[in-house]
Amino acid sequence: MVRLLRKLLHFGFYTGFDSDNSSGDFSEANHKGPEMLDLEPHQSNRTEKHNGETEIQENGIKRHRTSLPAPMFSRSDFSVWSILKKCIGLELSKITMPIVFNEPLSFLQRITEYMEHIYLINKACSHTDPLERMQAVAAFAVSAVASQWERTGKPFNPLLGETYELIREDLGFRFISEQVSHHPPISAFYSEGLNKDFIFHGSIYPKLKFWGKSIEAEPRGTITLELLKHNEAYTWTNPTCCVHNVIIGKLWLEQYGVVEIINHSTGDKCVLNFKPCGLFGKELHRVEGYIQDKHEKPGSDNCDWSLDHTEMRDCLFLTTHMNVLQMVEQYPKPEDIKSENDEADDMPEVQDTVQFIPGSKLLWRINSRPPNSSQMYNFTSFAVSLNELEKGMEAILAPTDCRLRPDIRNMENGNMDVASKEKERLEEKQRAARNERAKDEVEWHTRWFHQGTNPYTGTPDWLYSGGYFDRNFSDCPDIY
Repeated sequence: MVRLLRKLLHFGFYTGFDSDNSSGDFSEANHKGPEMLDLEPHQSNRTEKHNGETEIQENGIKRHRTSLPAPMFSRSDFSVWSILKKCIGLELSKITMPIVFNEPLSFLQRITEYMEHIYLINKACSHTDPLERMQAVAAFAVSAVASQWERTGKPFNPLLGETYELIREDLGFRFISEQVSHHPPISAFYSEGLNKDFIFHGSIYPKLKFWGKSIEAEPRGTITLELLKHNEAYTWTNPTCCVHNVIIGKLWLEQYGVVEIINHSTGDKCVLNFKPCGLFGKELHRVEGYIQDKHEKPGSDNCDWSLDHTEMRDCLFLTTHMNVLQMVEQYPKPEDIKSENDEADDMPEVQDTVQFIPGSKLLWRINSRPPNSSQMYNFTSFAVSLNELEKGMEAILAPTDCRLRPDIRNMENGNMDVASKEKERLEEKQRAARNERAKDEVEWHTRWFHQGTNPYTGTPDWLYSGGYFDRNFSDCPDIY
């Protein structure tokens, strides 16, 4: 059965181009037409002070912080072009970038933002209809990019051997990631439901290109979601990301390319076309696609997904009002999707094309940002909590965890000069360790992941070796 999905959305993962050479509202009250679903993943519970220090929710789970220790620094006095013009023709992983262009998160932490909308996985697990499960999985696949709205800061490149763990009992998952390669940069991750209901894993290694006026990041690697209750596995890859106006003007981002989500158990497939911006911005932040069963037979139950774009809030609606057959007939193949980044210099206006259709259902809504988000790198509330280091955590975390990385910690605290010096020190330490291994002819060995083959796609992948949460960290490398 073919179902059309259309969506207006904001940019996804923006992978950095730093190197080891661096120094340096939607209101439900105003819209009563669509059928409303239970979509609030984080109900706000009453809180109370415990011993006068920590806020505790009624269920006993501590509230996470809602702001960063210091506001972000202004980037207005710095020019990306002053850096890039010296590096035309060079490999982008060798470009030196000042720390002011970073945000105080490692790319491993940025990957973890996939889990912000984990309730969509829970929704997929609860559905008995495989096509409804595919709808929820597709929403999960694209929801990860929504939190990146106006996130023009680049995350820190992880050091080789760097790790990040996150356990959220309130959300029902635990997550572990490791930087398994430095050249090329490859980040591997693994997450599982605390109720043993899902496994989510994959590896991402961005391929970067500098086009003169823009930087393109193709985040290669396979993403896999396993719904254990239904014995199903879904795989997909992320779309290509592009950062515009690196020479002059306001930075803005778009994503484009064809993403195929495949259910390897049923043969169902969801194809999403993240459309290039175009000359006049008509297709900016727009995705069209369809869900199709293994028999590839179009049906009469056609659906259209639309995302309502309003200030600071994005929503995804399921409607039934379009003829899908013609759209599928004219649908482009992945190799036909081309970048138009050389033709789009200025930030286009988002086209106000979303209409609310009677009978539509609200499938997903982006989590709200804190009121001072613009002063905190446009982080969502989930992102604000990722680098939180509570008292006593250092004794539990692996010594390679991102939270213990001094350059990120100092940047978060507003100590930019110290952060820059620490970043340079860490990268020099990494180079020295690499040279020492080369001298002694010693190969680097990853700790928590190993190279293998994705069991569903048959393609090379990095697989979780297990054992991290046993917390035997005696043989972890000294990278900080």
